[in-house]
Amino acid sequence: MNTDHAKMLYGISELNSLFEENSIEQFLQKTVNMVAQHMNAEVCSIYIYNEHDKKLTLKATQGLNPDIVNHLSIGLGEGLAGTALLERRIICEKAGKDNSNFKYYPESGEIDSDSFLISPIIRGIYSIGVLVVQRGKGHFFDENDIMAIEATASQLETLLEHVKHITQPAGRSDKPYFEPDKFHFFKGKTGSQGCFRAPLMIKPVDKNPNIIAKELNGCGFTIADFEEAIEKTYTHLELIQKKIEEKLADAASLIFASHLLMLKDNGFTGAMRELILAGRGVTDAVMDIFLKYKKIFSESPNALIKEKTQDIEDLASEILNNLLNKSRDEGIYKDHIIVARELFPSELLMLSADGIAGIVLVSGGVTSHVGILARSLMIPIVIINNPLLLAIPNGTDALIDADVGNLYINPTPEVLHNFDMQRAAKDVISTAKSEAAGKSVTLDGAAASVLLNINLISDLKQIEIENIDGIGLYRTEFPFMIRDSFPSEEEQYFIYRKLISGMAGKPVTFRTLDIGGDKALAYYDFPNEKNPFLGMRSIRFSLEHIGIFKQQIRAILRAGQGADLKIMFPMISSLDEFLSAKDIVKQCIYELYKSGTGHNSSPGIGMMVEIPSLLPVIDDLAKETDFFSIGTNDLIQYTLAVDRTNEKVSSLYIPHHPAILRALKQIADAAIKAGIDVSVCGDMANKELYIPFIIGIGITSLSVDAMYIPRVKRAIRAIDLSKAKLFAERLLTLTRIDEIEAALREPEVK
Repeated sequence: MNTDHAKMLYGISELNSLFEENSIEQFLQKTVNMVAQHMNAEVCSIYIYNEHDKKLTLKATQGLNPDIVNHLSIGLGEGLAGTALLERRIICEKAGKDNSNFKYYPESGEIDSDSFLISPIIRGIYSIGVLVVQRGKGHFFDENDIMAIEATASQLETLLEHVKHITQPAGRSDKPYFEPDKFHFFKGKTGSQGCFRAPLMIKPVDKNPNIIAKELNGCGFTIADFEEAIEKTYTHLELIQKKIEEKLADAASLIFASHLLMLKDNGFTGAMRELILAGRGVTDAVMDIFLKYKKIFSESPNALIKEKTQDIEDLASEILNNLLNKSRDEGIYKDHIIVARELFPSELLMLSADGIAGIVLVSGGVTSHVGILARSLMIPIVIINNPLLLAIPNGTDALIDADVGNLYINPTPEVLHNFDMQRAAKDVISTAKSEAAGKSVTLDGAAASVLLNINLISDLKQIEIENIDGIGLYRTEFPFMIRDSFPSEEEQYFIYRKLISGMAGKPVTFRTLDIGGDKALAYYDFPNEKNPFLGMRSIRFSLEHIGIFKQQIRAILRAGQGADLKIMFPMISSLDEFLSAKDIVKQCIYELYKSGTGHNSSPGIGMMVEIPSLLPVIDDLAKETDFFSIGTNDLIQYTLAVDRTNEKVSSLYIPHHPAILRALKQIADAAIKAGIDVSVCGDMANKELYIPFIIGIGITSLSVDAMYIPRVKRAIRAIDLSKAKLFAERLLTLTRIDEIEAALREPEVK
């Protein structure tokens, strides 16, 4: 070990006295300054670990932006620092950016740091924190440096354990302290990509009718006040519905139809009016009828009636608020970043109609249906599990960067500069949209199909129809999720026909209703299941509720008259299940024929392959179906027994696991042997890393969201098919995940 390192260690050994004489902040800053100086490093940082939220928080730094101290938090296993602590090993990288675990934090102000040396600080079985040193390009760390940082971390264990206990009292989580006028940084997860700078606004929790009625106690309202409140309510709902119609044509008829009908119903508002004219107070009359209908609906054994309880409550609240003159002003959320504890799809649509800039959800999952819907609406969402956000004053300046999951409160000039630079880079990248044009052909002339995944008809606005080969996946559950009751056959027909009419004869694949799990309907009382992802969902729900299923199938068949129509069943687990669903389609075709109703009498009937139980019988299924569509997200999740929304095990969600690659090959072989189409519609289809393998095993049809079309076509055009086949064959012989990862990191297949 060289003399300079010996000096550094001697200096560290004297930090006990410094700790006693100075504040914790001064002690930590003195430590990073000393380590940076003696190791000739441009950057040195100390992170302290918190077991409560499993995050490393930056506590001191030499070389990074000092404003992020106490504000930058890194998850266990996130980035190089989080990986070093998770795996309890020193990481030494000559080029940190080449490490697959590397993560860049724009707010750090990090400039050209290339070499990284990171040591976990561990005392016994307890994780204390991480010590990080960084050097610029060409200045690498060697074995002496590794020995030095290991010894330094060892000497810091006791002192930093004291710091940890002082700054994190038992039972407390190390959440950043919020000061309204200071810069704050919150790290979260991306729900829907996009960036925007705007003032924040906290979405208030809606009051129920009972609370509003108490506020109105003693107010002497007249029948004229009541009529005015009813008119305001009706006008407000019509206005919102009109805005949604302009933005999302397929959703307009599905949102507030029942609300508007009840406002015209003599049994509801008419009964209120009669009570008032008979001498009952206005507030009491509204509450009497509200409670009467709420009791009738909530106690009904009929689920379709029971679901109206929420409609009644919403309407009563709206009427009472209008009596109080506290109805929501139109446009108050416009150009604001909304912070909310949770959102229903219908609320998201209303906020979208208002023109919001972005959303911060204080709870929820990244893959939730609200996030998927937001992607269709092109509204950025960041999900941050920190209730402190709900205490931020309205109007506070904020920057949401949902591309990486960051939220900046009172962003500094440095952060804004970095943001402007990123935006400029994106403008350059956006020119890549031209890559979406034209056919997808490999270097050696093999054609591939690139299809579009959509949630709503408005998704079609994101791409030119001539640049896609059709709709590979239309998630039909979204018109169900953004309304307040099950849509009728006619309402579904209206939506489906609009979609098919806009596709200019190109194939359209309808996935039948895929609800349950994380995609619940607010108006349907799903059974209380311990594991809803393995419960009454998807095709199981449809086969359990034949009436709802047949309505949807009939609407699809009618809308698909004269079109290149395909119907696909989700979450099929057996040949019997597929044949049962297929028989219902045949029944609907016969019923439509007998009634003389125009329809498509010969749709392609296929299935999602996403449950491992299908693999042993995949050849039998291939003989009965017209096509396979591989849903890689659930196939991976169910094969590896990993909930991809669970942070604790998300690192085990590995698309390139040998079991997954071999499953894909088995499915492709069965389809090719049977002469049926096969495509991939899950996330693996939009990852450039996996496209050569997918093409190499014979799958030449990929279905992805609009934003991924350019890069998928670019990846296909860079592939040499003969080399891709050899590459796929090689991957299939590998048995270890790390071997496959190494092979995937090799130069691209051309």
